[in-house]
Amino acid sequence: MEGICVDYYLVKLLHVGCVVLSISLFILRGSLELFAQAWRQSRLLRVAPHVIDTVLLSSAVWMAWRIGQYPFVNAWLTAKVLALLAYILLGMKALGKSTPASQKLVYFVAALFSVGYIVGVALTRSPSWGML
Repeated sequence: MEGICVDYYLVKLLHVGCVVLSISLFILRGSLELFAQAWRQSRLLRVAPHVIDTVLLSSAVWMAWRIGQYPFVNAWLTAKVLALLAYILLGMKALGKSTPASQKLVYFVAALFSVGYIVGVALTRSPSWGML
């Protein structure tokens, strides 16, 4: 990728760091929810994910612009965006107050699978992870 300089790699490092933090916090919050722990009283666990995810999404948009690849133009970015929407919806159900306890684990595991898919697509830049 000729012409991409240090700023791209610094933003990518920020992006990957936010990915790790975001997934880790989701796993923590999901685990606490599954074990019926009162995590919602923690201001940090309620606010931090929104801040981290804002930086994560902002860095993703900047990188896509910088490399000239866009969702709904490039298949791998389209797959990531659609899987991100699935992850958000599944995560909301997994952590939702109105979701029955008996269904939370299913939504939590499904959300983890979708985020795993997103990471796989990001690493391979292929919606099929390069298997097709």
